[in-house]
Amino acid sequence: MLKLNSYGSRKLILDIYKYRFYSAAVPKRKPENEVSKEPKRPNESFMANIFRGTLVSKQVFPYPDVLTLEQKETTDSMLDPFQRFFSDVNNAARNDENSVIDDNTLKNLWELGGMGIQVPSEYGGLGMNNTQYARLCQIVGANDLGLGITLGAHQSIGFKGILLYGTPEQKAKYLPKVASEEVYAAFALTEPSSGSDANSIRSRAVKSADNKYYILNGSKIWISNGGLAEVMTVFAQTEQIDKKTGEKKDKVTAFIVERSFGGVTSGPPEKKMGIKASNTTEVYFEDVKIPIENILGKEGEGFKVAVNILNSGRFGMGATMSGTMKKCIEIATAHANSRVQFGQKIKEFGTIQEKLAKMNILQYATESMAFMISQNMDSGSQDYHLETAISKIYSSESAWHVCDEAIQILGGMGFMKETGLERIMRDLRIFRIFEGTNEVLRLFVALSGVQYAGNHLKELQLALKNPAANLGFIFKEASRRATTTIGLGGTDLSTFVVPELQESAKRTAACIDLFGRTTEEALVKYNKNIINEQIILNHLANAAIDIYAMIATLSRATRTAKLNLPTAEHELNLTKALSIQATERVNQHLRKASSGQLQAENKLISTLAKKICEQDGVHSTGVIDLH
Repeated sequence: MLKLNSYGSRKLILDIYKYRFYSAAVPKRKPENEVSKEPKRPNESFMANIFRGTLVSKQVFPYPDVLTLEQKETTDSMLDPFQRFFSDVNNAARNDENSVIDDNTLKNLWELGGMGIQVPSEYGGLGMNNTQYARLCQIVGANDLGLGITLGAHQSIGFKGILLYGTPEQKAKYLPKVASEEVYAAFALTEPSSGSDANSIRSRAVKSADNKYYILNGSKIWISNGGLAEVMTVFAQTEQIDKKTGEKKDKVTAFIVERSFGGVTSGPPEKKMGIKASNTTEVYFEDVKIPIENILGKEGEGFKVAVNILNSGRFGMGATMSGTMKKCIEIATAHANSRVQFGQKIKEFGTIQEKLAKMNILQYATESMAFMISQNMDSGSQDYHLETAISKIYSSESAWHVCDEAIQILGGMGFMKETGLERIMRDLRIFRIFEGTNEVLRLFVALSGVQYAGNHLKELQLALKNPAANLGFIFKEASRRATTTIGLGGTDLSTFVVPELQESAKRTAACIDLFGRTTEEALVKYNKNIINEQIILNHLANAAIDIYAMIATLSRATRTAKLNLPTAEHELNLTKALSIQATERVNQHLRKASSGQLQAENKLISTLAKKICEQDGVHSTGVIDLH
């Protein structure tokens, strides 16, 4: 959920996709140019499939509801103790002021079970699933993001690798400690030379002559819980021998490292803009002797381990941010209900009403995404990586906007410390940076989707070389393309939503069809060079993000309406308003993505940026001499 390690970069993303695109461009020969008949697990990701203009509704309609009655009761039983911990024990303002969480507060959190929420009960944890964890994350987000970092860095990424990749022996040894024995965990990936480019880390582990140990040397920076952790998931370069060629290559391997191994030290806590209460330090490794049995996953596959840890934990940010937004909206609403200006309460002014409505729309969409994803994960889905990246982007940017608007509604009072909003804003700033910067994740979303659509186009190209053997596939594609192009057929969401949302569903369906066509046009135009068209990719990603927001809210509001819940009318209105606003943004982004003028604009932007960098900053225009 929460961490201070940034993963992924433009260079890294482009390197990955250059390999994928170029290797896919030279496929293994198939007899008679037939489309492969080998059975392949279908990709059930809703977002991946709309990149090729196809509707796969399993993960989005109906809105998932996976918790059993017992799990719901267990979750409900934890809500009040968790809330009371934050109201009676924890003091977020004090934590921020002192830049540390006091020992008594942390001890209470351990006793509550808050540090082992997803650890199976047989290892001493609460044994909760992703959806239950997300519900508790909302409470954390509403109360103290600084403490949330300590909690999240420990379990969402710190020991998550042991849960995902640990051997039975590793789980038996470490999970009881990190769940209930007050042993903190951390995730150590980032280095001075590899903030975003995770593959370029320089920490190195060398295998001993007897093959019983690895000797680790190196350092990590900005490690959340770095000064507290006794158990760390650490990534280092190791020499691996290619089984086919015999060539020696450096590959990243993941290790479980204990501070007690010796040679592990930490620097002083970093002085940060926000999340001050969390412990963030450098960590140094000097001749650390790691037993061979402490390799996490397989040797040379540490990069895969890191990526999957981050992907599996990223969903929690959406839930956390939705809780933060709720708190900001509560503060803003209370002020709007009581503040009188020009003879009336400010809640009566259209400008304030518009702000509050938009804030609520963003919160509702963020929450709808977060719990759609968590419940899909709990139902066994393996195809959620695009959705979690989208949720992270949307939630972190929406929370910042909501907090900013709450401060604006309060006016001068919002700028004062006592409201708590200035602390929340400082804390929120990091969320657009860590767990993958939003810029990097936009490229990830767009390139992943484009790659999936491109692979499908390659299948069609192969089929067209031998039409007699692939008539069914060709006719199916021809029919789909013809109907969507002329506006007949295409995506139909009408059967999935209640009557009140039919118009909103039509808008969303039209966006999906346009999105698929625009993606295909970009692929045809740029082919493999699409990976270098970052502005176009950003427009595609932004359109995809808004489409997912529309889908998540359509699905959730429909469920609420069918159950006739008290909030049904309000949720329907939130969904309608979102669809109007998001449709306008989607159309704008897709027009820009397919516009011939975009290349000229991109060239101009590139020229300006190069000039600015050459001069190390702003260049005097000559209009006025300030020297």
